[in-house]
Amino acid sequence: MNEPKLREDVSLIRQMGFWQVWAIGVGAVVGDGIFLYLGQGIQLGGPSALLGFFIAGVLQMCIMVAMAEIAVGMPAAGAMTIWVNKYLGKFWGLMSGLTFSGGWVVLGGSISLALGTFVTYWIPIGSGDFGKVFWAAVFFSIFCIMNILGAAIAGKGQLILVFMLVAIMIVFGISGIIQGVDLSKYSPFMPNGAEGFTATIPIGAFAYMGAACICTAGNECKKPRDLGTALVWSSITFIVVYCLAMFVVLGTIDWQNASLEVSPFTQAAEIVWGPIGATILNFAAWLAAATCLIMGTVYTPSRIFYSMAQQGYFPKLFGRVNPKTRTPIAGIVVIWIIGILGLLAAYAFGASNFYVTLCNQAVVAWTISWGLAVIAGMKYRKEIGHENVKEKVGFKQPFYPVIPIVALAGCAYCLYLCFYDIWQVVGFAIWMGIYCIYYGFMRAKMKKGLIKEDVNF
Repeated sequence: MNEPKLREDVSLIRQMGFWQVWAIGVGAVVGDGIFLYLGQGIQLGGPSALLGFFIAGVLQMCIMVAMAEIAVGMPAAGAMTIWVNKYLGKFWGLMSGLTFSGGWVVLGGSISLALGTFVTYWIPIGSGDFGKVFWAAVFFSIFCIMNILGAAIAGKGQLILVFMLVAIMIVFGISGIIQGVDLSKYSPFMPNGAEGFTATIPIGAFAYMGAACICTAGNECKKPRDLGTALVWSSITFIVVYCLAMFVVLGTIDWQNASLEVSPFTQAAEIVWGPIGATILNFAAWLAAATCLIMGTVYTPSRIFYSMAQQGYFPKLFGRVNPKTRTPIAGIVVIWIIGILGLLAAYAFGASNFYVTLCNQAVVAWTISWGLAVIAGMKYRKEIGHENVKEKVGFKQPFYPVIPIVALAGCAYCLYLCFYDIWQVVGFAIWMGIYCIYYGFMRAKMKKGLIKEDVNF
């Protein structure tokens, strides 16, 4: 039996409704960030980590709402790549797409590693980091296969897991409040001062940043207007659900015992619900990391690679779609290979060190991409006219221009906080230098007319 071949004349198909798109936003919130990386945030800021994560959530919401109009009006798998390319030029457009998708690909290994950490809580294998890496590789491979089988399959799986995750977190939060939160644990609120508090904001930004993946569903969403609605409601969902749960966590455990090794949610659940609570919240943490991988690490960059290949920025192989599954298989396979290599690097150099280093650089890369996309969105609104937005786009963001201004200010502040030592600056300089070299090759292709000048919608 002959295997179906990838073809350039077959495109992505619109088969996802509002709830599936909403699930992308809620599920792609970086689960390992809120469940494991939160431990470092609590160590740095103490109880003030709650406020830091709330501020990061509001800033993330402003960024997502600021991108809503252009996401609806210019729905595309390439999302910010297409928008920024059109309104700010090819240099920034290509960088915006590469930073957002590249961040996801690089973090595939670390997010999988967090998932492996949760699984070893139940089924430990070997010694040291071996069990974490083993289970990470197993589940990462399963989620890649789900994406290869089709966006509808991956999307439905995502929706089911997200509903389970949200339900567990809401019940945990309400149960904790009913049982009683010890408010004395919130004093002192900022044990490490303003510096410790502000250090929690970029950690919160990392935890929430995946929600922008909704934008890359433009070619597979049945109704483009659902993109804008989902961007708003997924933001509200993750802010309310996670801040409620964090309030209970910080009022239950001693913040000085928080770490990257065990989720603070798991520690708190054991106190609130007894021994079974730790298992339930550990399962919730697994769900969060799993949903982040399914439609974040695997889905999002493969769609951006597809769009870039369609324009000529990437090899043609990435722009071909399997006629049966209607998925860009080449991109998914490459993402899997890089993720597995990342897991091997984590095993060689130490899981925790590998994990924390990548997180901060991802925040830098993604924040730049968001800022450029927000500016493109403002130019888009100016082009179509403020008074014509509702009629021509079908979705109008509230409180314009306050929200995009807050979004840009938040991006700038987050970048400032991310460059907390020379090594973060060096890391940024390295990947920015690599990008400039890559763009130099693309300039040669542009001169030969091998890059599309525009994309019609």
